Amino acid sequence: MKNWLLIIVFFGCGFYALWEQSKPEPNKFLMIFCVEILVVGLYRLMKKIPSKEEENEE
Repeated sequence: MKNWLLIIVFFGCGFYALWEQSKPEPNKFLMIFCVEILVVGLYRLMKKIPSKEEENEE
């Protein structure tokens, strides 16, 4: 499930936002939606990676 989420977030919204941006009149609401999904996906991915500070305290 997690792998599918990453594929959808990065390839789906990431590439679609870049493709939409190349148009002469991009849809701004669609661009904002894709960027939001990309940021939330990155947040969920980075939330699971432990920080280096936690390793040093132990």
